[in-house]
Amino acid sequence: MKLAIDAMGGDFAPKEIVLGINRAVKAYEDIECILYGDQKQIEQYLQPSGRVRIVHTDEVIAGTDEPVRAVRRKKNASMVLMAQAVKNGEADACLSAGNTGALMAAGLFIVGRIEGIERPALAPVIPTMDGQGIVMLDLGANADAKPEHLLQFAIMGSIYAEKVRGIESPRIGLLNIGTEEKKGNDLTKKTFQMLKEADLNFIGNVESRALLQRPADVVVTDGFTGNMVLKTIEGTAGSLFSMIKKVFLTNMKTKIAAAMVKPELSGLKNMMDYSEYGGSGLMGLNAPVIKAHGSSNANAIFNAVRQTREMVQHDVIGKIKTAIQPHETK
Repeated sequence: MKLAIDAMGGDFAPKEIVLGINRAVKAYEDIECILYGDQKQIEQYLQPSGRVRIVHTDEVIAGTDEPVRAVRRKKNASMVLMAQAVKNGEADACLSAGNTGALMAAGLFIVGRIEGIERPALAPVIPTMDGQGIVMLDLGANADAKPEHLLQFAIMGSIYAEKVRGIESPRIGLLNIGTEEKKGNDLTKKTFQMLKEADLNFIGNVESRALLQRPADVVVTDGFTGNMVLKTIEGTAGSLFSMIKKVFLTNMKTKIAAAMVKPELSGLKNMMDYSEYGGSGLMGLNAPVIKAHGSSNANAIFNAVRQTREMVQHDVIGKIKTAIQPHETK
């Protein structure tokens, strides 16, 4: 399979992007990678391989660019060329750690939506205490949503959890302010009934305070709420580890204690590390489009490639197309 990669997207591009690709090409003999970006910069870090080629461009979409305008005007940007390769059939899927809004715009305008899908959804895996993680969508692609959209998110999330994450009959939860059926606003109440009647393993409402305990395998919500939950978890985790570090550096006694529990603390930190879970899939597009975290290191890129490869291998897009037809909305 061929994967198109935006080598210039992200805080540490192209170095960390290329180092991640080097590792992925060694690990997976069935992938070929097309790297889009500045050839001289890329070649500094690229290990020779017959399964990697570079398409040179010196145009890049920056994190400060207005997404839609940038995609329309910067026709030779690495992200735009990457998406165009997927549309033209030159690649099976694409991956970028660049501007999230621009990637969503490129996905919509260039790769295109699956027929019947009204709104694509951003679907990362949220770390949990047991290390398994939760597929959660939408986490930022759509600020507003209708019950029909959340139903489609649930269908796509269920297929992804089953085919890529290997979870049989994934449990679907609806993010709400309480677990009772009658709780919530108009959106969640109507969505609850639709999920209840759908051919899904719907377990009911889940509260945000329970997310890290993995109450479900897939949790659906609107993008406004989901994005705030994601950033709250990221911020809380980062602050918590900073506070723990500060406590352990207080005096000699705590420094000795820190040395004794360092391996356990490292394991805990890895459990909550986004880079271990890959990127966020833009579900609902005609091909796998993966958004890696903007601060991705080589390990995060490697795992994002693994995730992309598994989506292609298991034909997740084809299965979504088949599953969504009976639920098309008018």
